[in-house]
Amino acid sequence: MNLKTFFAENPSAALAFSGGTDSSYLLYAAKYYGCDIHAYFIYSAFQPQFELDDAKRLADELGVPFTVAEIDVLKDTQVAANGPLRCYYCKTALFTRLRELAQKDGYSLLIDGSNASDLADDRPGMRALKELGVRSPLRECGLTKPEIRRFSKEAGLFTHDKPAYACLATRIPTGTEITPELLKKAEQAETALFSMGFTNFRVRYFHGAAKLQLPESQFSMALSKKDELTKELSRWFDGVLLDLTPRG
Repeated sequence: MNLKTFFAENPSAALAFSGGTDSSYLLYAAKYYGCDIHAYFIYSAFQPQFELDDAKRLADELGVPFTVAEIDVLKDTQVAANGPLRCYYCKTALFTRLRELAQKDGYSLLIDGSNASDLADDRPGMRALKELGVRSPLRECGLTKPEIRRFSKEAGLFTHDKPAYACLATRIPTGTEITPELLKKAEQAETALFSMGFTNFRVRYFHGAAKLQLPESQFSMALSKKDELTKELSRWFDGVLLDLTPRG
C-alpha cells in the first residue's frame, strides 16, 4: 500500500498533529491526495510552545483546518506518578479525548504520524494507540524516517530537517513525580540552549541538577560556554552535568 491508496480508501480523517517531521508530511500527503483532513494539536504541559507554533504555521501554509485541543493530562494520577507505563496511560487519556473531539466534528477515522522506523513491540504508547484503533498510515505504507525527510524536502516543507523532539515528560526520570514546575524548568532550560546555538540535545532532570545530553560534536562548545551554561541553568537547577555518552 502507498499513501495515495490509503487516502483513496480513507477519504476523511482526523490527524493527531504534533508539528514534527512525520505528522507534517502525513498532513501534506493527505491534503495532496484529496483527503478531507483535520489537524488536531494536543496541547498539554508536555508540549513546548514552539511545537504549537510550528504546527499552526504548517497547517496555515497548507490551508488545513486546525484545532488546538488543550488537555490537562496531569489530572490523571497514573500519568503524573510517572511509572513504567506512564506513556501508555498518557496516550490513552489524550487519544480518548481526541477521538471524542474528532467524532464531534464528524470524523470517524483517527490517524497519527508513527512511521516504519518506530519500534512498536515494546512501547506502551504504541500499545495504547492500537487498543484505541488509531491508524498509522506512514507505518502501514512502510515509510521510514529518512524517506519521510527526503519526501518532505522535495515537497518544500520547512519541517523536513526538524530534529526529533520527544515530549517534555521524558526529561523526568521514571518514578519521579511529574509536576508542571519540573516540566517548565526543562522547557526553559532547553529554550536557553537553543538560543546559545545547541541543537539535537536534551536537558534532563537528575536529582535536582540539569543533565545535558549533546551530540559529541557539541562537547567542545559546551566546555567553551560552561560559564554561560552554568549561569543560565542555575536559574532552574542546582547544578549542571554533561553526559559523556553522546546523543546519536
